[in-house]
Amino acid sequence: MSKTVKKENPDFILIISSFLLIMLGFIALASASGPISIELTGNSFYFLKHQLIYGLILGLIAMFIFYKLKPDFFRKYSFIFFAATVLLALAVFLPKIGSIVSGGRRWIEIFGVSFQPSEFLKLGFILYLSAWVHKFKDSKEKFKTVLIPFLIILLLVSTILILQKDLGTLIIIFTISVFIYFTADTPFSHTAIIIVLALLAFVYLIFFEQYRVNRMMVFLNPELDPQGAGYHIKQAIISVGSGGLFGRGLGLGEQRFGFIPEPTTDSIFAIFGEEAGFVGTFSIVLLFIVFAWRNIKIAKEQNNEFYRSVIIGITTWFVIQAIVNMGSMIGILPLTGIPLTFLSYGGSALLSELAALGILLNISKK
Repeated sequence: MSKTVKKENPDFILIISSFLLIMLGFIALASASGPISIELTGNSFYFLKHQLIYGLILGLIAMFIFYKLKPDFFRKYSFIFFAATVLLALAVFLPKIGSIVSGGRRWIEIFGVSFQPSEFLKLGFILYLSAWVHKFKDSKEKFKTVLIPFLIILLLVSTILILQKDLGTLIIIFTISVFIYFTADTPFSHTAIIIVLALLAFVYLIFFEQYRVNRMMVFLNPELDPQGAGYHIKQAIISVGSGGLFGRGLGLGEQRFGFIPEPTTDSIFAIFGEEAGFVGTFSIVLLFIVFAWRNIKIAKEQNNEFYRSVIIGITTWFVIQAIVNMGSMIGILPLTGIPLTFLSYGGSALLSELAALGILLNISKK
């Protein structure tokens, strides 16, 4: 008799929740980007087309490749992947290649195509940290062999992001590192040290730049400077609040006509809230909850520590980004410029997110 081979399938619920979020992202972008697309390019579909080509199509190709590779490939070549993303992140400081946008040097432009290396750095950091943190798990000198080298790696990445003036990505990187380190059977005192150092660093970085101080002051006092530093959050709250239960209707929102800053990126949740109402925004929140639940379930079922850490790292990246973005749009968290996972405009972001999703689906087969 021939042996029956059980077919390995990815987690179906994880696929559905992820692609529903991507679908909602394109619906939201189609509406939010129309006025600004016409203003900047004369083509109302410019941002939508760009996201489709450089985000979705390239991202699906990357997702398929990462889904088909053996999961051990990511552990074996994690350092090479991490080193490549670090070099790309450093390339933004090269003349004629790196470009400055909104005061930050975060972009590389080659042959008319621009991308943001820090989006890929998140995935490279997760893969390398997940492989490295378990390498010395049985060491008796974990402070010297695990914590100190870990802090050196974190300092390297942090320095690059600080020079790029990308505090949002730095927040995500720190949060990822805490979750991976804490769940890797390391002493709790080590995690406490990392958290304390991170808090001290963020307090310093906030007071280092005046615009960050202004954002914090507005968060603590929302009525402060409503036409200046507090304008963005004021308009975001108005936008979300005016949606009511079912919203004004897709394409019928008023805030997208230049009233709210960054309608396609930071503020896309607020625009969608105005047009789809509580039902629409709650759907996004619910889908992220399902996404997190499925990944936690998959992580708990893993015997392989590297796979488990990768799942924890990517899930932390996606979910914390979503929480910070949505929280800032309703005034319960300060504005940080962090995009909304799967929904905000940005080819680099969607490409890296779909590549990471391919890894999650790959591991879920096991």
